[in-house]
Amino acid sequence: MEPMANLKEIRNRIASVSSTMQITSAMKMVSAAKLKKAQDAITAMRPYSDKLSELLQSLSASLDADSGSKFADNREVKKVLIVAITSNRGLCGAFNTNILKQSALLARETYAGKQVDFVAIGKKANDILKKKNKVIANHSAVYDDLTFDNVAAIAEELMDLFTTGAYDKIEIVYNKFKNAATQIVMTEQFLPIVPVEGEANSAADYIFEPSKAEIVEQLIPKSLKTQLYKGVRDSFASEHGARMTAMHKATDNATELRNQLKLTYNKARQAAITGEILEIVGGAEALNN
Repeated sequence: MEPMANLKEIRNRIASVSSTMQITSAMKMVSAAKLKKAQDAITAMRPYSDKLSELLQSLSASLDADSGSKFADNREVKKVLIVAITSNRGLCGAFNTNILKQSALLARETYAGKQVDFVAIGKKANDILKKKNKVIANHSAVYDDLTFDNVAAIAEELMDLFTTGAYDKIEIVYNKFKNAATQIVMTEQFLPIVPVEGEANSAADYIFEPSKAEIVEQLIPKSLKTQLYKGVRDSFASEHGARMTAMHKATDNATELRNQLKLTYNKARQAAITGEILEIVGGAEALNN
């Protein structure tokens, strides 16, 4: 009777693997659909964001050094704030792990000996980072309604933390979307703003109304909000890409496992039948003797 119990176990496992396969396959489809929308959003946003940064940098470069903005204040770095952008849900491969590793690396090595705190955007970052570090804010709810205004509110909080002197430097760590299978872990300095040497004559063709300084003061907060929104949008598209790839692999693995189990099941079944035939033949032989 031993092979039959074994057969029942294998049958149960085949059923279980098949149902897992249906789930992973469905999740892959859902992520593929969401990815299309998220990818369109980030692709449409990048040129705007890049142009805004470029404009700001060329303006800042043409301003006198003494009219520096409060957001460009390069103080001695003692207190660092790291904004870790992850997802709220798992099952997306190494997507969240990579961000957490990079955040830990920054705290442990880059800013060793300094006070390093975190802001979590995404439940996964909050859950892991709060175990060993100080997480001053958790903005996981932003994914429920991912709009520019909601992210801008977070950016404003970060700007306040910098201008009041609570932190001397703020970094953003997120996954940049390259394609469905590839995400690049990015560490971007959020504040103080990074000055880029622009050509001095690049702003010569414009007439400024109101003054340049006023425009820069208006543009900087706008640009910072856009930078954070771009980071969150990038991360959001990357998450769906990573989940789609992970679920695709999971479905492939489940298919392979199911095929192996079917093979094992058929072999065990054949063995059981062969055993029964031998018993019957043996019994018939014994009767003949």
